[in-house]
Order: sequence, then C-alpha cells, then structure tokens
Amino acid sequence: MDVLLANPRGFCAGVDRAIAIVEQALAQFGAPIYVRHEVVHNRFVVEGLQRKGAIFVDELADIPSGSTVVFSAHGVSRAVRAEAERRGLRVFDATCPLVTKVHVEVVKMRELGREVVMIGHAGHPEVEGTMGQASEGIYLVESSAEVERLEVRDPTNLAYVTQTTLSIDDAAAVVAALRRRFPDIIGPKKDDICYATQNRQDAVRLLGPQCDLVIVVGSPNSSNSNRLREVAARHGASAHMIDRAEEIRPEWLADKRRIGITAGASAPEVLVQEVIARLKTLGAANISELTGV
Repeated sequence: MDVLLANPRGFCAGVDRAIAIVEQALAQFGAPIYVRHEVVHNRFVVEGLQRKGAIFVDELADIPSGSTVVFSAHGVSRAVRAEAERRGLRVFDATCPLVTKVHVEVVKMRELGREVVMIGHAGHPEVEGTMGQASEGIYLVESSAEVERLEVRDPTNLAYVTQTTLSIDDAAAVVAALRRRFPDIIGPKKDDICYATQNRQDAVRLLGPQCDLVIVVGSPNSSNSNRLREVAARHGASAHMIDRAEEIRPEWLADKRRIGITAGASAPEVLVQEVIARLKTLGAANISELTGV
C-alpha cells in the first residue's frame, strides 16, 4: 500500500497568523486570554491554546469587563466590535486579511446603494461576521435553488460576495444562478474564495483520481476541510475526514493500493505525520508527495 501526499496541504498564512496573535496576547498580558469562538476550526490547535491559558467563549457577555479578547480568524460583525468597545475589552484582532477584504467589499457596496447577496453556509462564524457588516440590505444564499426563491428590492442594483472557504465548483454554480436571475449583478474584482482554499482543492483534484481512498485531516466544524472531502469524492476516490490518526479504521484500507492524504487549512502538519505513522503500522510502505500545484 502506497501513500501519496497532497501539495499544498495544511496550515495557511491566515491560520498561522491567528494562532500567533493568541500566543502574542498570552505572552504580553498573561493568562487568561479570552477568544471569541474557536480562533481556527481545529480541535488539536484549540486544545493546545487552552493548555496555555486561552479561554474560548461564544459571546462577549461571557468575558469579564476589562479583559483581553481575541477575535477569531473568521471575523466578527460591527455589533460585536461595538460591544467590545463599550465593555472596555482590550482587543486583538485575528481576522484573516482575506475575510477583512470581503467585509470591505460589503461596506463599499452598501455605501454605493447596492444590496448584497452573500454566498455561504448559514451559521458559520465567517458568514455571521460578514453579514454583520451591514444593518440591512444583505441576503444569504447557500444554493442555486435558494437563488431562485430570493426576493430583493431592486434586481438591477445588486452585488455578491462569497464565504472564503467554499467549494470553488459549488460557488461557481451559485454565481451562475445569480447571473441568470439577476443579469445586472456585479461581483468582486477578485474572487473571494481564498487562494489557500483554492490551491488545496486543486491539489485534491489531482490527488483523487490517483488514489483509492483520500483521508482529509480536519475537524468536523472546518468548512474548508469538509470541502476537501467533497472534492476528493467527486474526483474518483472514497474519502474520509478525521481529526486524529486513531480514527482511521483498518477496514477502510481493505484492498486499497494507494491512499491519499491532505489536510485542511486549519490542520497542522504534525497531525498529517501522525496519520502517516498510523498508516505505516497498517501496511503502508512507500510515501511520496505530489508536485505542488
């Protein structure tokens, strides 16, 4: 049984930056440091930061006044920023710069009088933060079917943005539906789906057809990791997503000649190496890596 590694995989610059900001806050002010939502969607990373003194909370109301808070890589709404200021919280902002770019687009389009359609997953922290850049005139759609049901004030004065961690193929299908339904809609000058999401999906498109099984290292609440699993399944391989190596089931490997491995943008390389070690105990012999996309 051979193992083929996707390239690129794992941590992106935004995740590295977010983790470093939490560690900087801990070094500068000491524990506890509060973090609104998981700073990145990976259990291993979150548990490591908790051991260092980070406390993860769902709402600012859970944080004592005057404390230090880190906003997660997914970004926050204007209302959350205003609440932090009112309560005298010391803020470290770990919002990914590519998410901030989308926030700026929403604000600009609303100032120009355009309503905005956001393509994204309801309930995801990034979506909540982006939708919260406008008090009105912004709509959320997840699918082409929802585009068909969408009612707006002025179909000739619309713009769209997307969550940064979507499947490229799925987002393109929704954009196409928006353009069919609202021919005058405008989009961002540059795609909102981040380069790390794109190139990791591209790597899996190459990986999938060459493998019998693809293992995606990522936590269940990681949007980009879930999209990698979907891309692998669409491109010829059975696919499983795992948090840690011990979740690999030996029966997955039965009659499999080549196993592919990739990792979401919030999953550290140490977890990939654990998976490789586990596969070696289950019969993997040759480990190789794809040429980078």
